[in-house]
Amino acid sequence: MSARIQQRRSRIHGNGVFAIAPIQAGENVIEYKGLLRTHEEADALYGDSIDSGHTFLFTLNEHFLIDANVRGNVARWLNHSCEPNCQAFLIESGKGNPRRDRVVIEALRDIAPGEELTYNYGIRLSVPHTPKLKKLWACLCGANACSGTLLQPKR
Repeated sequence: MSARIQQRRSRIHGNGVFAIAPIQAGENVIEYKGLLRTHEEADALYGDSIDSGHTFLFTLNEHFLIDANVRGNVARWLNHSCEPNCQAFLIESGKGNPRRDRVVIEALRDIAPGEELTYNYGIRLSVPHTPKLKKLWACLCGANACSGTLLQPKR
């Protein structure tokens, strides 16, 4: 899967992932990999990520998350965009085992070589979205419809 993508510097933020070959809409681009941890383990290791504005943690389900700080692959470098060309989706275990759930990044549309791959991080916090938090989680995607923050409206 990853022979069609490459990590390099991004205009959005730090590192990014770019297509080096055409990718068609609906194609699986890459699986988000890392160490499987419980939410409690991640909290004990990293504390409250609300205060950092940066994380390689991807929530799988109510029990587990993927920690791409450990054994993570290039998928951890995909940046957020308010107008993404990819989406992350959860593949639940066919046997109902939450330890075997996976996250796959899929192209929303055709992507040409040289384009940066992005998805909407969908970050939802249970605390009020204060100006300080919005600044901490600032979006730099540059899209016409950029909301200015990675924080998503509460449901």
